[in-house]
This record gives sequence, structure tokens and C-alpha cells, in this order.
Amino acid sequence: MPHRKVIRSWLLPLSERSTWRALVLLAFDYALLAALLAGVVLFDSVWLMLLCGLAAGFVIGRLFVVGHDGCHQSLTPHRKLNKWLGRIAFLPSLTAYSLWDVGHNVVHHGFTNLKGVDFVWAPLTREEYDALSPLGRLMQRIYRSGWGPGMYYMIEIWWKKMMFPRKSVMGSTNRAIFTWDCLLVTGFAAVWIAALVAAALVTDQSVTLLLLLGFVVPMFFWFNMMGFVIYGHHTHVRVSWHDDRAVWQRAQPFVSTTVHLTFPAHIGNMLHHIMEHTAHHVDMSIPLYKLKAAQAKLEELLPGRIVVQPFSWRWYFDTARACKLYDFTQNCWTDFKGRATSAPRAMPA
Repeated sequence: MPHRKVIRSWLLPLSERSTWRALVLLAFDYALLAALLAGVVLFDSVWLMLLCGLAAGFVIGRLFVVGHDGCHQSLTPHRKLNKWLGRIAFLPSLTAYSLWDVGHNVVHHGFTNLKGVDFVWAPLTREEYDALSPLGRLMQRIYRSGWGPGMYYMIEIWWKKMMFPRKSVMGSTNRAIFTWDCLLVTGFAAVWIAALVAAALVTDQSVTLLLLLGFVVPMFFWFNMMGFVIYGHHTHVRVSWHDDRAVWQRAQPFVSTTVHLTFPAHIGNMLHHIMEHTAHHVDMSIPLYKLKAAQAKLEELLPGRIVVQPFSWRWYFDTARACKLYDFTQNCWTDFKGRATSAPRAMPA
């Protein structure tokens, strides 16, 4: 495997950022979200209202990807503008910008799939699982059933780490910006809910129904979308986790720990190309609108080194059945009884 600097040099021509393109993306997705939420209020059919609510959740995901680029400083060439555009794009997903910056940029990207540091879908060992309380074991079974990615993201990442996290989560870090960003997204949620209540009263509709379809349903869709996306990014029978930092470094984790999920019907394009994830981990400065070309370049120059997985629901649930726990001694995935479900992989020399 070439050194990371060499690989990044291949992608250097694709790291140019455009301010006008970023502004157009942000404005378009916000307009789309506003139109869908207006549909929730104005349509008479409950089914059309529900469809608008679900689609709004999808657009929240698109806005999150724009904010994700802003947080990586890959959205525009301007650092301060990226921070503000990132915060604005993160608002509908109720994501605190500064906390995402630390948890994602520093921890996840800095230590991808290193057990004890990276916390995103980090698998437990058989011993850790057995030591859990009955409720803890039940939650792990739900999270890794294939049906619980939204619950995992909502509880384990968003609620515990992104919304006024406790000192035990953040360690000795005590930065006012974390609190201000949490207050910002809480205020946005309050305005969103108040607007739906006001709309219900003005149009003589059920307040409960509008809150359900205009807030709960979009957030439910968003949480499940996000949990699914990050699960698919780093969970695969061919993807290894490590508990030894030296071994992890030798494994070239910026390439070996990511999955490129491919979809039919341009679904990847609709997701702002976030599923071209290997290119993003190799070079976080590449903007979302150039990730497809960057991913193609990597797969051309590193044949067989990148996990490319055509998506199907069969593959997804097969992966969920196989990837329950991890045996760091054998370097393989196991079920909840500790039985190997993937071939043991040799440790990098």
C-alpha cells in the first residue's frame, strides 16, 4: 500500500472548493425542506402528509452532509464561512456543530476502527457483552439486529454525546462553545415545534397530528438514515477492528476500515455522495460534489484494496447477523456466543 501522502497526491486536483456551489446546495436543500414541511401542513390527505414528513427526514440527511463538509472545512475555501454554513446546515438534524467537530473530525477520523478510542459502532468483545446487565445485552441485540440503527444513533451518539453531554463523556474538556451549540439546536427545535403548533391552530388541525408528521416523523427518518449510513460505512465482514494502536497503524486504517456502498438509480447522488466513503477518509478536504470522481480514482489505482459492496437488503441483514461481536485475538467477527462468523484475518506485519 502506498503511503497516505502519495495516495492523497493522486486526489489533489479534486480538492478545489467552490463558495457559490456550496451556497446553492444549502439554499436548495433548505427550500426543499421548507416545501415538504409546508406539504405536511397544507395537504388534506394524511398519507400525503406522512410522505412529506418522511421525505423531509431524507432532506435533513442531505443538509447534514452539507454541514458535515462545512465541519471538515471542505465546503468552501473560507474557514469562518464554513463554520457558519456548517452550523446552519446542521440545525434541522439538531446536531451541535462543535461537539460533532470533536467526536467526528478528531476522534472518528483520527482513530477510525481503533477500539477504545473510536466510538462509532465499536463492537464489543464476548467478555464485554457478557459483563453487561440484561438490559445492556438487550440493547446490543436491538442495535445490531439490522432493525435498530436509528435507536443506536439516537441514544448512543446523539443523546449521549451531542446533546449537553455529561462531563464523564467529554472528560476534562469544559468548553462554553459546546453549551452554546447545544442551546442553538435546542432553540431551533423549539421554534420548529412552535411553528407547527401555530400552523395547526391557524388551519384548525390537530396539534398532535402535525407535531407527529411534521417533527417526529422527519426526526425518526433522520435518526434511522444516519444510523444506517454510518453502520454501512464501517461494518462489513471484510472490515477489521483493532485494539492495538501499533497494529492499527500498520493496517492503513484510512483505506482498510471503510466501505464503498453502491446503490442503483442514482441513490448515492441523492445522498450527496457520502457513500463514496473511502475517498472521504483518505482526504477529508475533498468536497462532496467531487467524492464520486475521487472514489473512482482510488478504485482504479488501488484495485482489490478497497471494499466495494453493492447494496441489497439481503447483504445488509446477512451483515447484521454476522457482525455482532468482535474477537480481537482471531481478528474476526463473531455472533453473540463468540462463534466466528467471518474468516480470521492476518495481522498486518
